[in-house]
Amino acid sequence: MHNIFVNGERLKNTIEAFADFGRTDKNGVTRLSLSDEDVKVRNYFRSCCEELGMTVKVDDMGTMYATLAGTEDKPPVVIGSHLDTVKKGGRFDGVLGVIAGLEVVRTLVDHGIKPQLPVMIMNFTNEEGARFEPSMMASGVLSGKFDKAAMLSKKDPEGTTFAEALLASGYAGESDSRIKEATAYLELHIEQGPVLEKEALAIGLVDCVVGMACYEIEVTGESDHAGTTPMGMRKDALFAATDIITELRSKLGLLDSELVYTMGRMNVLPNIHTVIPNKVIFTIEARHKDMDIVREVEAIIQALPEVLLECEVTKTKLWGRDTVWFDAEICSLVKQATESLGYSNRTIASGAGHDAQFVASFLPSAMIFVPSVNGKSHCEEELTSYEDCEKGVNVVLQTVLSLLNRD
Repeated sequence: MHNIFVNGERLKNTIEAFADFGRTDKNGVTRLSLSDEDVKVRNYFRSCCEELGMTVKVDDMGTMYATLAGTEDKPPVVIGSHLDTVKKGGRFDGVLGVIAGLEVVRTLVDHGIKPQLPVMIMNFTNEEGARFEPSMMASGVLSGKFDKAAMLSKKDPEGTTFAEALLASGYAGESDSRIKEATAYLELHIEQGPVLEKEALAIGLVDCVVGMACYEIEVTGESDHAGTTPMGMRKDALFAATDIITELRSKLGLLDSELVYTMGRMNVLPNIHTVIPNKVIFTIEARHKDMDIVREVEAIIQALPEVLLECEVTKTKLWGRDTVWFDAEICSLVKQATESLGYSNRTIASGAGHDAQFVASFLPSAMIFVPSVNGKSHCEEELTSYEDCEKGVNVVLQTVLSLLNRD
């Protein structure tokens, strides 16, 4: 282990300084992508980097790249995440990964360390997708997963396009600024779940972002009067839908203890208490790291009856993704750094999506989780202790130092 640690008090103050941009009454943050608050926090981030002698570039999707020059002209060690939040989000989601990069560079400068490799901090545009859908927009374009023209035309609820907001922000840069290669990409993030806190562990060593499948189930029956139609003569779409949900819960519950599945959206039509429902549309999404399990889920969904209680049942796959596994060598360095610091840890999968899952398709990448109090995230109650934040940033620092000293 390298006998260098981050400044915990400075880290705490930096977290709170960034939270001032869009801070809510209940100590959360609303900082939607390319909003006034986002532009102000970007300007602040840029000034923090320039004070350290870093150069700041911006690409054609507004993603920021702040670089501390290395003594050798080699691919950089990159630390990144995002500064945008959801509406009434928290002070840690996304921003902690950017602040980690800032604190690592500050620590190198404090100790007069001139790195052999450049050290870069990235701030991805519109990770949350809270103003412009989809989420992870800029990293999706960067990795070739999303079409740039299609993303530029996306509109917010007020009708402003992403392209218009980007231009107005002053952060419309050049495609030449896009990152093309790196020695490693590291993303520190809060867990956004309860596992690390429940198990009293300091660090989550993220091995993957889990695969998933999302389906829409449509059940079509017939509307009739709720008072005059005998039970045996009904084609009640809601009764059929609830039977399907019960069957899905029964079968999916037997597959694997790590499988998570959700029926998150349901529409019942015509949604009148005196009318038998003639249509129910609901979603079922499932997530697991083993794609064989995900495929079993899909087989169970596909095997649902096409007719139930005289109602027609259709299944439509909305979207899915394969599990993204992080770079084994970089993950090993993260684990060594964590062990050298004496921090308790476990391997963990990310159930949520992150920029790192797209970046991993073209840069050697790894993620590090720190605990979330009560598993809360995407809300004003989101909380990670400053001590746990400090531990996470120390893991990033030690990993960066290992990468800089690697032959």
